[in-house]
Amino acid sequence: MVSFKEYIDRMKENQKDIYFITGDSKQAIENSPFTETLKKKGYEVLYMTDPIDEYVIQQLKEYDGKKLRNCTKEGLDFDTTEDEKKKQEEQKVAYNGLCTHIKEVLGDKIEKCQLGFRLNESPCVLVTSEWGWSANMERIMKAQALRDSSMSSYMVSKKTMEINPDHPIVLQLKAKVDADSSDRTIRDLIWLMFETSILTSGFNLDDPNSFANRIHRMIKFALSIGDEEKTEEAPELEETQGKDEAEMKMEQID
Repeated sequence: MVSFKEYIDRMKENQKDIYFITGDSKQAIENSPFTETLKKKGYEVLYMTDPIDEYVIQQLKEYDGKKLRNCTKEGLDFDTTEDEKKKQEEQKVAYNGLCTHIKEVLGDKIEKCQLGFRLNESPCVLVTSEWGWSANMERIMKAQALRDSSMSSYMVSKKTMEINPDHPIVLQLKAKVDADSSDRTIRDLIWLMFETSILTSGFNLDDPNSFANRIHRMIKFALSIGDEEKTEEAPELEETQGKDEAEMKMEQID
């Protein structure tokens, strides 16, 4: 346990905000991608694991002049050098096509796709708007037995997908999209990235079966197992083939 005062006393010299992450357990927060860059840069992060924390933090916006910053939401900025800012601006231009394509594939599942510079080891993450529910708050509200469904409809998290431009997966995905955006594997790869980021960002999968099917297709691809495309004529061909085999067996019996 640590107090806000103790946290502020230990803050880095140029640190302006109090960083915190809410979640259902310490382990879940430690394993989330939101702590990667913070740890790398030497920032201390408060773990808020009690459900009441979500309600308290909505009213407690700052302490001793330091703003409380939820690391799972948009607007998380770090002190960057001029060279780093220039590189980030160049990357935003270079990755505009990939971000646009990801948004087209995912549709209304995300509000937008953009580059994120909070990540170090993960290819992507889902963040929510500054004034909307966090992933943890969404989970808490969905668990309420007497929750107001109308409130859930307009307070549901508006998700922004942030991709890490320096991650090998994102680099290769960009190359594939630039070469041929109609490649049939790209769509599956984008959905897999989205669904895995749902899990790592603290949300719940709406359709686990679709996620499992995509995993299975990727496993087949990795194992070079052919997945023949089925056409509208395929069922008729299969049925005809079945009849021929049945007739042959009947002839053998006769």
